[in-house]
Amino acid sequence: MPVQVIAGDFDDRFVPVSDLSVRERERAPRWWRLTATRDRAAADQPQLVLRSPHLNRVEVWLPNSPLPVPRALLGNGADRTASTRALVVPLSHGLAAGESVYLRVQSLTPLPMTASIEPLAVVHAKDMTHVAWRTAVLTTMVVLTILGFGFWAGIGERSYLMLSLTLLAQLLYLICYGGEARSIPFLAMLVSDDARAGRMFGLIAVLASNAFMAHYLSLRQTQPRLMRLLMVCNISIVLLMLVTLATVAPLVAVAANLVLLIGYGIVMAAGAIGALRRQREAYFLLLSWAPMFVLTGLRFAGLLGWWGNPEWMDYAFPVGFAMGGLVLMIGLSDKLQQLRRDRDQASRQATYDALTGAMTRPAIEARLKAAVESAHKSRRPLSVVFFDVDHFKRINDEHGHRVGDQTLRIISLRTRNRLRTYDLFGRYGGDEILVVLPDTQLREALGVAENLRSSVNCRPLSIDGKLLASSLSLGVAELMPEETAEHLLERADAALYASKSAGRDRVTGHSASRAQELVH
Repeated sequence: MPVQVIAGDFDDRFVPVSDLSVRERERAPRWWRLTATRDRAAADQPQLVLRSPHLNRVEVWLPNSPLPVPRALLGNGADRTASTRALVVPLSHGLAAGESVYLRVQSLTPLPMTASIEPLAVVHAKDMTHVAWRTAVLTTMVVLTILGFGFWAGIGERSYLMLSLTLLAQLLYLICYGGEARSIPFLAMLVSDDARAGRMFGLIAVLASNAFMAHYLSLRQTQPRLMRLLMVCNISIVLLMLVTLATVAPLVAVAANLVLLIGYGIVMAAGAIGALRRQREAYFLLLSWAPMFVLTGLRFAGLLGWWGNPEWMDYAFPVGFAMGGLVLMIGLSDKLQQLRRDRDQASRQATYDALTGAMTRPAIEARLKAAVESAHKSRRPLSVVFFDVDHFKRINDEHGHRVGDQTLRIISLRTRNRLRTYDLFGRYGGDEILVVLPDTQLREALGVAENLRSSVNCRPLSIDGKLLASSLSLGVAELMPEETAEHLLERADAALYASKSAGRDRVTGHSASRAQELVH
């Protein structure tokens, strides 16, 4: 009975402990006695502080007080005047050396609480620091979660959804065990008397994290053996979730943390192997998850009682979640940016000819078709120039394909430099080049074509110490009303054929009624 306990009838049954940690491994309520080793004056406004209470519920019997003071972060006994850092009970009359405070502790988590007596001013200062840290961490995780869902909804990338679900589960786990859930009524009701909800959020977070990491590193394709090991961990987590529905025994928490640590180890090994293979994603994973791996190991050691529960761990663990999420969000964005660069590179390779720098045939045909449609809609002129290199086959036969390639490259450079910035220049095939001239009538296009011709025959080409004379034959046509791009090209090609038939090194324009030659 409480009356007998606080009367000292069972004092001989209390066992001294080596530190100031209140650690329970059983859920059934147990008694603890805290005895002052020196006087605590009432003028200092001393406060009994039980740090890191998590989901534990405590009844505190003060000296000469017949009724207990209930304390908990959630539910009955929640004290909104203090932060979630600790359970705080005022020692209004002070505490003399040798006097005892009795605690009846119902533990819903095996993590230790640290008992101390602090002046009220110190409690307030530490509460302010705690609130600042927790606000920064939780706000960061909320923002990252919202951003992830936003990116997923906007671009449809599944990786963002998986990361957001991981962050959301981690966030719910932190606020359940950290006490901030008391500000959310339905969560407070869910968690206050039952540790299963918070533990389930933690297990879901681990499961989601493992799934994201496997997807992010493409483990199924790149490291199938480690992927199989990670799947074993995931199956174990699912089994622990089922067990959690039936019991909140501390052994389940120990097993869950052990599986978590093994899973982190597998992911870290996969990241290290990926880094050795110069996998860019692996660098981000190691940077984000290495601190969490260490912190999880320390937390597991504290859970087993191998070391204490230092105050900095209360902040390092949630900060590790937030920083890990931030680095992974950056890494995921970097991966998508790399995919975009690769796509742009592939698109450029498909759009531009590697030898001449001109557009490829599919690209110039698509641009010509769009230009023709635009010209018809706006009723603005459009002309094309079709040309090829005179006697190009002879150059290849006499000097080799390497010289032929250099000839095409130099001619493309010379002619492209004579065009306007908005003119289109494409390699149609072999030595044939198509030039699209928006907002250009036939007479102007003939002048442009003559300028192209003179850019080539004005001086020989210097290739491998040889001077090679070269010239162009060009055909020009202006778009007619309702004319298709295909028919426009046919007329330009006919004009080009006319130039070659007339002796080459000349420009021929094709009008609607006849081919008109501009001879130089």
